[in-house]
Amino acid sequence: MLADTATLDTLPKREFRAGYAELVKYGLLGDAAFFSWLEANWRAVFAGGNSAGSFAREHAIAVACRAKAAIVARDERETGDRALLNLGHTFGHALEAACGFSDRLLHGEAIAAGMALAFAFSARQGLLPMAEAERATRHLAEIGLPTGPKDISGPLPSVDQLMELIAQDKKVKRGMLTFILVRGIGSAFIEAGVDPREVRAFLSEKLAER
Repeated sequence: MLADTATLDTLPKREFRAGYAELVKYGLLGDAAFFSWLEANWRAVFAGGNSAGSFAREHAIAVACRAKAAIVARDERETGDRALLNLGHTFGHALEAACGFSDRLLHGEAIAAGMALAFAFSARQGLLPMAEAERATRHLAEIGLPTGPKDISGPLPSVDQLMELIAQDKKVKRGMLTFILVRGIGSAFIEAGVDPREVRAFLSEKLAER
């Protein structure tokens, strides 16, 4: 595989930020040490160019590529762990669809918001301390990425409509909602049969923050 990281310097800043969300995802779903490294080194990743920035960017991309390759290798037929790559996607895809798949919300921005919501929802379920969820959200916000409905400009649909969009998620099996939730930074897991009433109540609170 060949990755010319210099081409990233040609991206608009917003597109680069949206892509950075993918790096964060690998730290949040399975590598707490990498997430900590990103917290300390994200400015160098964004800077690129000079030797230190170039090394940081290449290191981050290499770690993310290895993480994805390891997950795909142990679940080539998408029957288990590969779903972990969808951290943030259940909430994120619903918000992306609600924005008409437009430049109101880029895909990476939607996933960033979805990851923050997944952490907040997991904390609400008692799976991790709220401080841990706030730490994940704080890093995304520091980068300039949205972390929920309050950061999305323009109108959003009702909670009923968002629930309809979530029900279309590819992880739904026999009408049961499946989410990628977390027990902490670097500790994601697949949770089937999530109570839609809990999701509805959570989303209602988040929409009320706008």
